[in-house]
Amino acid sequence: MRILFLTQIVPFPPDSGPKIKTWHVLCYLAEQGHDITLASFVRPDEERFVPELKRVCAQVHAVPIRRSRLKDVFYMVSSQISGRPFLIERDDLSGMRSLVEGMLDRGGFDYALADQLSMTQFLIPKHGRKQTHGDLLQPPQRIFDAHNAVWTIVERMRQATPWFMRPMLQLEAQRVKRYEAKLVLDFEHTLAVTSIDKKDLMDAVREVAPGTEQDCAQKITVIPIAVDTARLAPVQRQAGSTNILTLGTLHYPPNADGIRWFANEVFPCIIRQLPEATLTILGKNPPSDFLKMAEDNPGIITVTGYVQELTPYLQQAALMVIPVRAGSGMRVRILEALALAMPIVTT
Repeated sequence: MRILFLTQIVPFPPDSGPKIKTWHVLCYLAEQGHDITLASFVRPDEERFVPELKRVCAQVHAVPIRRSRLKDVFYMVSSQISGRPFLIERDDLSGMRSLVEGMLDRGGFDYALADQLSMTQFLIPKHGRKQTHGDLLQPPQRIFDAHNAVWTIVERMRQATPWFMRPMLQLEAQRVKRYEAKLVLDFEHTLAVTSIDKKDLMDAVREVAPGTEQDCAQKITVIPIAVDTARLAPVQRQAGSTNILTLGTLHYPPNADGIRWFANEVFPCIIRQLPEATLTILGKNPPSDFLKMAEDNPGIITVTGYVQELTPYLQQAALMVIPVRAGSGMRVRILEALALAMPIVTT
């Protein structure tokens, strides 16, 4: 089969939940003999990993993307005007749209898979687009690979944010809910990672298009995430350690929110009972308040940023905490911690 595979982040190295899932899917499809054409957004620090993708993909197309807080503010405002979800507005780049439309116009794909919510828009013809030769060809079956039921994340974030931000997040949750429901209705198939996510997507469909639930339920398949246990040997931990370890991609709001809550609300209670306890926070792009937290608590709270080698930190830890208040999907960190024989405390 010829598969067009769209990703919003370079899935290598597989060092975060979304990248682990996507990398394993790509490797499996390649092992089964499928011909994969990958189109991916690429940030400046990801360019060096593109050659790795060519080991499993017949073709790799990289579309540069740069994000910033200023741009995010602009897209938040424009999404209020357009009525589209922020994630869709933010990633609607002409370079990716032109690339995907060109490949679809040439035809030949059996399936087109959009990995995560923001990539689905490139498999939906833009309003006002002129008919092309590709429209006369047999279109590929479209698959939406939903790593999460995103509307539930926005709704849970709304409940955890200051009161003045809640109305905006409530509107965003409704926009995302309608968008995800439309994807399930319109795409030929949807993949979910848990039965809970499938239920949440079906709740969205039920609200947007009552009476279609039975047909839509048959279009959603649950495929749980797996990790490479051969690569994750159990670690030998330091006896008597009082270090608590937590890790995650820290620019992802649900991850930052959960760790922030743990550090501010739970860790002080632990310190009162166990004064020698320490907290180590690992992960890329820590927010400024995390750095300030470490600065104010030297020797007690450590924020490392991204680390290439996790093993020394795992060996020094008594346990791993995985606090999540607003997540969806599966916590890949939990699966990896189990494979590493790490004790886990999670919400």
